[in-house]
Amino acid sequence: MEMILTKLLKSSLFVTMLIVANTANAQTHTDQNLSKKQHAIVSIAANTAKGDLPKLKSELAAGLEAGLTIQQIKEVIIHVYAYAGFPRSIRGLQTFMSVLEQRKAKGITDVMGNDASAIKDDRSKYERGKAVLDSLLGAPQNGPQTGYSAFAPTIEVFLKEHLFADIFERDILTYTERELATVSALAGIGGVEPMLQSHFKICLNVGLTAEQLQQFIGVIRKTAGEKEAQSAKSVLDEVLKKK
Repeated sequence: MEMILTKLLKSSLFVTMLIVANTANAQTHTDQNLSKKQHAIVSIAANTAKGDLPKLKSELAAGLEAGLTIQQIKEVIIHVYAYAGFPRSIRGLQTFMSVLEQRKAKGITDVMGNDASAIKDDRSKYERGKAVLDSLLGAPQNGPQTGYSAFAPTIEVFLKEHLFADIFERDILTYTERELATVSALAGIGGVEPMLQSHFKICLNVGLTAEQLQQFIGVIRKTAGEKEAQSAKSVLDEVLKKK
């Protein structure tokens, strides 16, 4: 009887270990995938930057169905203006307004979501923006200005104060979500490979995996086009080679 009980206990322990292992594997596999919300952010940002409004319209509806709030989608479109300009962003917002009106007419009530929290930081916008950028890059940038920053110091100030303070500090989106929106916008407009390379590196710094970025290429291919996907893939391959 004692031997039987011992065998049963060992068997139960083995089964438990299998369950734990399978659960861990499943969680790891899930963590390697972009979520539905992340897919939607990529599609919305890329099509806003590209100016493909008919495609954007369907992606906006898909984003709401995926669980993004109205505020989150507005923030993605607003974020894109820093890379593709006010005209693209405003047209994106106008398209989103029409989508919401059509859904409301059908009796669909979408979740508004939270607005950005108030900034409680006594540092200057430049100091705050520099701290955000240092966090994104994973290291402080304290050396002398070089390249375009040395050539046109004014734009370096604008980048720190506006992009990385005014925009990135708005907590409606996480840094990870903002970087996904950024690489999506850059892939959508094309011709900005050095910037895309820099932001792919930041994507890795803020927690996105190589596998998720490969999936990102697939979403770009589906939502923005083969040309845009191939260009982004070439840049990503170079980044991952040097990882």
